Amino acid sequence: MAIMITDECINCGACEPECPNNAIYEGGVEWAIADGTSIKGAYTLEDGSSTGANDKHKPVSDDYYYISPDKCTECVGFHEEPQCAAVCPVDCCVPDPERRESKEELLGRKDRLHL
Repeated sequence: MAIMITDECINCGACEPECPNNAIYEGGVEWAIADGTSIKGAYTLEDGSSTGANDKHKPVSDDYYYISPDKCTECVGFHEEPQCAAVCPVDCCVPDPERRESKEELLGRKDRLHL
């Protein structure tokens, strides 16, 4: 499953540079698939909709750091554990109960994001 950041986030920013998919954004900042990935052109999001790699999307949160679930791989294929959770001083990087995904699904997303 993708990782999410709870509203207990203290906005320290420790998680952001640790993400190998550049899936973590400061609250209020728009996100794009192309940010930190090798994607160009059209990309199909997890909900089946299509987007341009550089198209900007609304922030998941305006108040605290957030993780774009379309880019999160739980660090599968990069690290043994999610790096955001490993460095979070308040343990607010947790599995998203709304997005249960298998290791194979996460590896597939990693492969799509990093051609």
